[in-house]
Amino acid sequence: MSLYSFDGQGLKKMILGSTNLLARQKSEIDALNVFPVPDGDTGNNMYLTLLAAAKAIQDLETCHIGEVAEAAAQACLMGARGNSGVILSQLVRGFAKALEGKEKANALEVVEALEEGAKLAYQAVMNPVEGTMLTVMRRSAVAARTAVLRNYDLLRVMIITLREARLALQETPELLPVLKEAGVVDAGGRGYVVILEGILSVLKRVEDFSLLKDFAARQEDKFAKGFSRELDTEIQFTYCTEFLVKGSQISPDAIRHELVPYGDCLMVVGSGRLVKVHIHTNHPGLVLENCLNYGSLHEVSIHNMKDQYQQNQKQAPAPEKEVGIVTVGSGEGIIEIMNSLGADAVVVGGQTMNPSTEEIVRAIQGVAARGVLILPNNKNIILAAEQAAKMIKDKDVKVVPTRTVPQGLSALLAQQPSGNLDENFQRMSEAARSVVSGEVTRAVRETTCNGLQIKQGDLIGITEGAIVTVGQDMNRVVKELVANMLEDDHSLVTLYYGLDAGDTAEEIFNDLKQSYPELEFELHYGGQPLYDFLISVE
Repeated sequence: MSLYSFDGQGLKKMILGSTNLLARQKSEIDALNVFPVPDGDTGNNMYLTLLAAAKAIQDLETCHIGEVAEAAAQACLMGARGNSGVILSQLVRGFAKALEGKEKANALEVVEALEEGAKLAYQAVMNPVEGTMLTVMRRSAVAARTAVLRNYDLLRVMIITLREARLALQETPELLPVLKEAGVVDAGGRGYVVILEGILSVLKRVEDFSLLKDFAARQEDKFAKGFSRELDTEIQFTYCTEFLVKGSQISPDAIRHELVPYGDCLMVVGSGRLVKVHIHTNHPGLVLENCLNYGSLHEVSIHNMKDQYQQNQKQAPAPEKEVGIVTVGSGEGIIEIMNSLGADAVVVGGQTMNPSTEEIVRAIQGVAARGVLILPNNKNIILAAEQAAKMIKDKDVKVVPTRTVPQGLSALLAQQPSGNLDENFQRMSEAARSVVSGEVTRAVRETTCNGLQIKQGDLIGITEGAIVTVGQDMNRVVKELVANMLEDDHSLVTLYYGLDAGDTAEEIFNDLKQSYPELEFELHYGGQPLYDFLISVE
């Protein structure tokens, strides 16, 4: 069988096919995370980004490939999560740019679209690193160009493209030593290979186009036929839903991944016997029904945000100020601290739950200020924040590149309410750079990293992106981490303890004060999931 061109209907099915395949393999991609920390979410981020496109195009009444590609690109742009999601969104944007105005695409035009996509993906990253998904995208596009010079059969071209992508993926550890040490290939590169596999699987059975269905659409059709979506445009999800799940050996990650398609502002915190769930959704009943599989439900609270919005609209709007601040954080203690330090909006997110570009855009638009500073507080959210900033046309928006929560809190402390946007950007950026950040969590798999032998379940201490201590005793791991972080000119150490560290936090705090009587120590409840301690040294 040969295929020499396809239209927008074919492109829809390819995107849906890739989305379905990513849905099945996202957990395997997540597990490729170099660090054995519980925030390997590359697969989930790429899936959610492409899922946004799948939802946007599945009901489009057009067979024009340029129009379908443009709709997919816009949806990916808004739905992008994490660095891998943003890079993927730029690939789709390049694809749409190359296909603009076309009703159909032949093999040569598809190759040009892949080349343009790889080009824009590289441009999205300030310092591109080889051995990542960028390498896999570029090399597969080069292979596609070589293939199309020999044969215009699209199926053959994509087979060669996928073959080169797989080869490039297997070679990523040779380009990045951290991958080789951890014994894994690049997670984003693997995600891109899965997408190509999804496309090729559709091309191989063109006659079965009509049988493919989007995973999330099936779920919504099954449980929510006839649901009215006549909502105010300001509110995409009507019901703020919160509750506790009580059971035994509850997995927050499993609940989180299951609930992602049903709303936004998702937060699942806790572990073991008790988990708290917060989500904005149009289907609270479906959310509750899913969570009944994990245990009993308690303290269920469902609020209609549309009613709250309409009530708020009747009140006088807040006066517009010079500079507003949008920050990202998770944990009730961390969020409360951020609000108390002057954040105008806190986007719920962080490790394992990177917010989408759209969530950040909505937060910016909700701030009554002429200029807005964004604090991502996570290296995997910076690209999404920068993408959101570019989409705002009626405000001056800048991203303070905070890579950790301690950096973000230090930046908030440095803000000057009377200063303008540029002055505050400089002050807050300098404050963030002055902080040494650390964190303590548990390893999710056995690996070797930074020369340390790590077993699943071990406590690991991380500072500035490097694992520096491993052990089973929390007190010892925290003290060794702090010792590694300290320098002669430091005077203040602040600890933010998480959901599961309450029993040991005070004891560790007192031991540190005795060990370093010349330093000042502060202890705060952060309530963050997964990370027992976040530590800042200044």
